[in-house]
Amino acid sequence: MSTAALYFSTSPTARRDAEAALAGGHEVFVAGFEVPGAHAVGAGWGEAVREALRLTTRAVLAVDAPPDALEALTLPIAADLADVVTGLREPPPLLERAANQVAKLALEVEVADPLCRARAFRVEALRAEPLQSAGDEAEAEALVKLAAQRYRFADAKVRFGGKRTASNVARLSRTFARYATVQNDADNAHEGYSTLAHLEAGAPNYNRWLATMFGRWAGARVLEIGAGIGTITAHLAPGRELVTALEVDPFYVRRLKNRFRGQPQVEPYQGDVALADWQALAARRFDTIVLSNVLEHIPDDAGAVQTFAKILPPGGSLILFVPALPALFGSIDEAVGHHRRYTQESLRAVLEGHGFDVEHLQWMNLVGIPGWFVNGKLFKRRVLPPLQLRVYDRIAPTLASLEAQVQLPVGLSLLAVGRRRA
Repeated sequence: MSTAALYFSTSPTARRDAEAALAGGHEVFVAGFEVPGAHAVGAGWGEAVREALRLTTRAVLAVDAPPDALEALTLPIAADLADVVTGLREPPPLLERAANQVAKLALEVEVADPLCRARAFRVEALRAEPLQSAGDEAEAEALVKLAAQRYRFADAKVRFGGKRTASNVARLSRTFARYATVQNDADNAHEGYSTLAHLEAGAPNYNRWLATMFGRWAGARVLEIGAGIGTITAHLAPGRELVTALEVDPFYVRRLKNRFRGQPQVEPYQGDVALADWQALAARRFDTIVLSNVLEHIPDDAGAVQTFAKILPPGGSLILFVPALPALFGSIDEAVGHHRRYTQESLRAVLEGHGFDVEHLQWMNLVGIPGWFVNGKLFKRRVLPPLQLRVYDRIAPTLASLEAQVQLPVGLSLLAVGRRRA
């Protein structure tokens, strides 16, 4: 696989490495110094990477890679086993070990030595996630964005992966810490992303509980509307003929494609409920449509349900999981784009008025009401705190068993199953 190599003057061996890469037939970019035959680009990490991406015709961009490590860093990408390869120093410099731990808090993938300067990227992946930062902070931004999109990461041992200054380590640590704690999105544009990611990473038991409930009524060929980051898709996919994961936002569609690479029964599909090619979707012969925390995002929920009735066969299932209790509508609902919260009566009406008989309707998650009220109504938070989610997830299996035995009088959510009328 053809490689472009980018070197910064902050590396003490940058000139020598750039000259060796040129001699090896690679396309070379240099930032902050000059080498005959190499392309000069801006000095900041983000600025230099953006310029190299604009100019290169190669498939892989290696950054600060020692010539003897170029093959190890690029081989996993050439073999289509990874999209990002980070160098692994054993051990990293002492100053960077603590910073590595901070970085790992912000990354959704396993990276052994994220502060290692030596890295390689699939050019196509970096171009798909444009960088906003110009300086050192862009290093953290690139890793966080690519990890958030579930691009494949790998490690490669390197003899020397560059040593950082104390000020550089401090800047990167602050940037990683911001992504891990206070920044609500992974790409400066999707405010609700962190809530979705925290719900998946911090509440695996809760997600399994929901998926088990859906699995009781879901058939072999499922259309999931509003798949998001694929949390429910991952539970629905095993053992089914087809799961089409419809999602309107290309940010999430890219993540779905990366996440379900190698699972042919999962079909990410970009489309909006109002504008999707429903005739083409109907040809897939779905027997089930699933919406998990999605119907409340659709301005015309009644029109959407009527559309679903047109593509399901008689007896087909529409499974809805929606937020309940309008009095709880608050800042978190606004952040993730909710138009409404439902009552049993309003949810039943939208189903029965548009082609479905209600087979099942139940309250779920009574215990979640206080947390949602405190976070969204009292403290006006716009993202759910990860620690609270982890604590809640610990009790989710107990809640599931209890709620299976009793009929709740109220709950944070509603689960409904509609059967398409003949």
